[in-house]
Amino acid sequence: MDWKRFVSYYKPYKRLFWTDMFFACLGAAMSLSIPLIVRYITGTVVYLGPERGPAIILRLTLLMIGMVLVECYCNYYIGYAGHMMGARMEVDMRNELYGHYQKLSFTYFDNEKVGQLMSRVTADLFDITELYHHGPENLAISVIKFTGAFIILLWLNWRLALAAFVMMPFVVAYALFMNRRMRNASKENKKRLAGINAQMEDSLSGIRVVKSFANEEVEMEKFREGNRSFLESKDRTYRYMGSYHSVMKALLTLVTVTVVGVAGVLLTRGQLEAADLVIFILYINNFTEPVNRLVDFTEQFQNGASGFERFLEAMAVEPDIQDKPDAIELGDVKGQVVFDHVSFHYSDMSENVLCNVNLTIEPGEYVALAGPSGVGKTTMCSLIPRFYEVNEGAIRIDGTDIRDVKLKSLRQHIGIVQQDVYLFAGTVAENIGYGRPGASMEDIVRAAQSANAHEFIMELPDGYETDIGQRGVKLSGGQKQRISLARVFLKDPAILIFDEATSALDNESERIVQASLEKLAKGRTTFVIAHRLSTIRNAKRILVLTENGIEEEGNHQELLEKGGAYSRLYQAQYVG
Repeated sequence: MDWKRFVSYYKPYKRLFWTDMFFACLGAAMSLSIPLIVRYITGTVVYLGPERGPAIILRLTLLMIGMVLVECYCNYYIGYAGHMMGARMEVDMRNELYGHYQKLSFTYFDNEKVGQLMSRVTADLFDITELYHHGPENLAISVIKFTGAFIILLWLNWRLALAAFVMMPFVVAYALFMNRRMRNASKENKKRLAGINAQMEDSLSGIRVVKSFANEEVEMEKFREGNRSFLESKDRTYRYMGSYHSVMKALLTLVTVTVVGVAGVLLTRGQLEAADLVIFILYINNFTEPVNRLVDFTEQFQNGASGFERFLEAMAVEPDIQDKPDAIELGDVKGQVVFDHVSFHYSDMSENVLCNVNLTIEPGEYVALAGPSGVGKTTMCSLIPRFYEVNEGAIRIDGTDIRDVKLKSLRQHIGIVQQDVYLFAGTVAENIGYGRPGASMEDIVRAAQSANAHEFIMELPDGYETDIGQRGVKLSGGQKQRISLARVFLKDPAILIFDEATSALDNESERIVQASLEKLAKGRTTFVIAHRLSTIRNAKRILVLTENGIEEEGNHQELLEKGGAYSRLYQAQYVG
C-alpha cells in the first residue's frame, strides 16, 4: 500500500489528529495508573492504621474518581472528534474521487459500470474512514498499554512477566500469517459487492423495460446469482476471520493460564506475595487487552486497506483527454468547423469508424448528416467537443486546433440536443438553468419561451418549480425534448449538434420541436444527425456517410437525382 499517499490525507487535520492522539495516550495512561494506586492502597495504606489510613484512602479514591472522569472525557473526545476527523477526510477523498471521475472521458465510462463507480465513492470510502480514525489511536493505545503493562509487570515480578511474554511471538507470527489472506479476501468482497451495486443500478434504471417484458423474475435471478457470488466470497472471509479470532483468543487466554501456573509455583516457594498476584492479574488484562484491540483492528485494517487500494486504482486512471499546459481560451467564436484528414477508431476496436475525413463547414451553415446506422454520424459529431480524441488528422474551429483549446472553453461554445434526453431529478427551472449556472429566472423563462416550452410548463402543478422526477419521468417525450432545447437556448452556443433530436417523437411533438430547432439554429453553425430524412429535406447541404466515409453531398433534390446512397435510403423509408 502507498503509505505516503495514505498519510497525506491527515495533513489538513494535523492539529485535530495530534489532539486526538494526545487524548488517546492520556486515556491509556489513566488506565495503567489506577491499578498502581490500588496496589499502593492494598499493599501499604491498609497497614497504616485507623488514624492515617482512612484519610489517605479517601484522597486516593477521589484521585481515582478524577482519573476515571479524565479517561471518560478522553474516550468521548476520540469517539466524537476523532470520528469527525475521519468523516472530514472521507468527504475530502470523495470530492477528490468524484472530481477525478468528472475529468475522465467517455472512453472510460464506456467500459465501466456506474454501480461499481458508486461503490468506490460510498462503501469503500467508509471503510477507509474507519481505518483513518481508529488506526493511529488504536496503535498508540495498544503500544502504550502493552509497553507500560510489560514494564510494570517486570517491576512487580520479572519471572511472571517473562511467563506472560512467552506467548507473544506465537501471537505475532500467527497474525502475520493470516494478514495477507484476510486482505485478499476483503478486496474480493468489495469487488463482488460493487458488482451487485452495478447490477442493481442497471436493473432499477431500466425498471420500465423490465416490467414491460414482465421479466421481474429474470432480474431477480440475476440479482440472486450476484448475491450468491458475494456470499461465497464472504464465506471465505469469515472462515479466515473465524480461524484468526478463535486462535488469537486462545493464545491470549493461554497467557493468563501460563501466568497462573507459574504464579502458583512461585507462591509455594515464597517468591511471590498474594497481593502482588492480584495486581499482576489486573495488569495481565492491560497486557492482553491491547493485543485483543489489535486483533479487532486487523479486520478493520483489511477492509480499509483494500478500500484504499481500490481508491488508488480509480485515481490512477489518467484522463486520456485533457488540456495542454499552454491551452488557450476559445473566444469570439464565429463557428467555422474544419475536419482535416480525420481518422478515428474506438479504443477497443482496431478498424476505423472514420477514415481520412475532409470537410469544411462555414460559420452559420446548416449541415445535415444522413446514412445508415453504424457509419459514424454520431461519432463524427462527438469528436467536435472532444468527447473522444481523433487518432489522425485535426479538427479546427475558426482555424484553431481544438486540441490547443481548453476543454471547458471549447464545450461552452457547443450545444448538444440528443434523442435520449437526460434530465436531472429536480425542478423544471433547475433543469433549464443547467444550461447556464447562475442564470436569472427571467433568462430561464425567456429560454423556455424560445423553445416553445413555456406554455406547457405553466400548466404543470407548480409551473417552473414542478419536480419532474428521476430523468423527467413525469413528462412526455416532447416536453422533455423542449426542456432540453430551452437548456441549449440558455447556453447560447455558437455551434449546435442535433443528434436525431426528433426521431422518437409523435408527429405533433415533432412539429413543435422541429420549429424550436430551426429557431435555435438561426445564425449558428449547425450539425443535424437524422435517420428520418423528412426532417432534413429543407437542408441546403446534406452529407451522406457510408462505410467509405462521406460518399455524397448536396441538397435533397440533387441527391435524389444522383440515384446513389441517399436515394436508396429515401426509397427504403418512403417508397419501398
